[in-house]
Parts: sequence; C-alpha cells; structure tokens
Amino acid sequence: MLNAPQVRAENLIDTLAQAYRYNPQLDAQRALLRATDEDVARANSGYRPDLRATADVGRQSTKVVPDTGRSQSNSFSPRGYAVQLVQPVFRGFQTTNAVNAAEAGVRAGREQLRNVEQGVLLDAVTAYGNVVRDQAIVKLRENNLNFLGTELKATKDRFAVGEVTKTDVSQAEARRALGQSELDLAKANLKSSRAVYEQVVGNPPQNLAEPNPNSKLLPRSVDEAIGIGTKENPQIVGALYAEQGARYQVDQIRGELLPEAQLEASYQDRFDSGGSTERSESASIVGRLNVPIYANGGEVHARVRQQKHTHLARIQEIEQARAAVQSQVVQAWSQLVGFKAQRESDKAQIEANRTALNGVREEEKVGQRTLIEVLNAQQELLQSQVQLETTKRNVLVATYSVISAIGRLSVQEVGAASTVYNPEVHYDEVRRKWWGIDITHDDGRSEHIDTWNTRTEPAPVK
Repeated sequence: MLNAPQVRAENLIDTLAQAYRYNPQLDAQRALLRATDEDVARANSGYRPDLRATADVGRQSTKVVPDTGRSQSNSFSPRGYAVQLVQPVFRGFQTTNAVNAAEAGVRAGREQLRNVEQGVLLDAVTAYGNVVRDQAIVKLRENNLNFLGTELKATKDRFAVGEVTKTDVSQAEARRALGQSELDLAKANLKSSRAVYEQVVGNPPQNLAEPNPNSKLLPRSVDEAIGIGTKENPQIVGALYAEQGARYQVDQIRGELLPEAQLEASYQDRFDSGGSTERSESASIVGRLNVPIYANGGEVHARVRQQKHTHLARIQEIEQARAAVQSQVVQAWSQLVGFKAQRESDKAQIEANRTALNGVREEEKVGQRTLIEVLNAQQELLQSQVQLETTKRNVLVATYSVISAIGRLSVQEVGAASTVYNPEVHYDEVRRKWWGIDITHDDGRSEHIDTWNTRTEPAPVK
C-alpha cells in the first residue's frame, strides 16, 4: 500500500480519488488479480521444455577372498552427471485449454476488481454523505441549544418580575437539557462518521463541501437502468467469464484421455565406475508416444463428469447474477425516487414549521400562546431540518447506488481521476515470462510504474 499524502479532500470527487488510490481493500484486490495473472504463465509452461540436471559422487570398496586365501581389495570413487530435457509435442490440447481457462479466470478477476472498486467508491460516497449530514446536524443542534438558552434566560427574567410561573422555568430548563443531550449525541455520531471516513478514504475529513449527486450518469428510466445493468454490471460479466473458464476446463481434463507425444533428450557422463572403465559417456534422443487406454481406473472420466456439473453450475450462476442485479437496480431506483420525493416534502415541512414558529412566538408575546407551545414549535422545526439533512444524504447514496448497480461507478465515469490502475500492464509482463521469482523491480517498486497510467476513457466491456 502506498503512503497516503497529507492532502485533505474538500469535495466528493477528491474523496473518491483518494479512496481509489489508497484504500487497502482495493489495493489488496489488485494484488490478488496480479496473483491470478500468474495462472496464465503457469498454463503456458505446458508448451515449454523441462530441463533437469543431476550429479552424484560416492566412494565404493570391494574385498575379494579367492581360494588361495589372500584377499584382494579395490576402492574407487564413482561419480558423474546427467542432463535430461523433455519437450512436450502434443498433450491432447490440455495446454491450449489450460491457457484459455486461465485467461478467462484473469478476465473474471478483473471484473471482481471492478466490483470491489465499485464497493469501495460507494463506501466512500456513503462515508462522505454521513460526515456532511452529521456536521449539519451538529450545527442545527448548536443553534437549537442557543435558542433554548436564550428562551431560558428570558423566562427566568420574566419569572423574576412575576410574568410567568416556576412551571414555565422548569419547562425551559428541561428543553435546554434535552437540547444539550441531543447535541452531545450528534457530536458522538459525527466522530463515528469521521472515523469511518478515515478508514475508507485514508485521511480524516476536513472542510467537506455540500455534495451534489452526479445525476448525469443516471439512466432515464428504470427499464433503461435494468438494460444497462444486465450488460455492464461486473457481477454478471464476471459470471460469464467464469462459465467460459469452466467450459475450457472440461476440455482440458478430457485431453488427458487423448494420446500424448513428447521428445526426450539426455546426456550422461560417468567417471571411475569400477573395473577397467575410467569414463563413459552416453547420449540419447527418444520420441515417446503415450496412449491412455484405461487411465487411472476411470478417475479421469469421473473428473470430466465432475467438471461438466461445475460448468452447469456456472451457467446457473449467470442467471442468478442477472436476477440479483435486476433486483439491486430496481431497489436502488425505487429508493432514489422515494428519497427525492421525501426531500421535497421535507423542504415544504421546514417552511411550514418556520412560519408556525414565528407565529407562535408572536402570539406568545401577547399572551395567546404558552411557552411550551413555543418550545414545541421550535422542536418540530428542528426535527424537520434534521430530517432534511438525513434525506439529502439518502438521495446522495441512492444516486450512486443506482450507478453502482448498473456497473458504471468508476473513477473514469465520475471524473474522479485521470490516472488509473491498468491491470493489463502486469498481465502482459508475466503471461509469457520464462523465469524469475521476484515480484519487485530493480528499484524496489512492487508494481510497474506503467500500471498507473493516464486513461480517461472507460474500459470497454468484453
């Protein structure tokens, strides 16, 4: 994981950019995808020769006692080395299908990375909205506490001159105590939201601006959203690639029932092997054909049948993913429509409550209303204001939930970053790599600098 710079995000786009680059969950998924890339290199090894060298050295003594009774002893040090090369020629298309299956697995892994990216970005949006909401609620609670403090002071002054009773003072004191309690709870909620924000984004929030939901990425209707989601959602695309890989694995296992041909070459050099031979050399080139007649007691046949069942399961998982995505799109869309309607109702309620509060305060001055009615009107206004801040947060999260459900919540689409992680760089680097065990580079980098490149166009869905 890269060290996050001491830069504070001030708007939602900056927050998404930081979460995309520094979130450890997303960075871990990138590492898992790089590990999946190595499956292609492993599969390609089936095309390559297997070269091995052996060497041995020893000490041997013999003692012979003939009929004459005089023993004879011989000692020698047998030693030597051998080199053997095996080059596969034909393996029943096992290698070809293994490579195809591995490549399908890589493409499925990329979709899993895209799915995790969407989840992280949605978590960042949610964390941002929660902090902004809780900041606004704290400010509302502080203003309410100031209002109640002013009312309490005025009530005590009026009680001192006999205009109100002790009951009015107690009511004002109780409401101020309630206001203080609600403010303390709001501050605690804000601290909690800030902690979650720092966990997701990597930096504590500071001076967050009022977010504006990116409605440009929203489809025009729920039907259009479902159509996009069933084509672009990474859960569905990943399931398609998983089915493709399972199909290739059926053919890969079936290849074990076909003949195999390979070329074998060896060279051996022996020294002091005993007797009169001081040194011996041998070399051979052999073409070998293996024809399985009844392989492993039918175990291969069982694995073919087993993989066919797995392939059928992957087909059903595609339908399962489509149904799940459709449900997610409909739910997110319905919530968004409902929250937007609620937002307008909250605004109307605030205006009505504000008008009512002003009227009750004026009527209370001329004795037509009591203090408790003023306090109740203030509490109703406060509740409607708090509800509006919660609804605004819900609209923001629901908007990006729809974008995520259709598969378009990415830093490229929302314009959060021009420099993005390109998984094809590592894939191209290792897929035909013949040797080497290091995953770092000469300068100590754990990933190639070109892995992060400038690419503002969204990647096409294959």
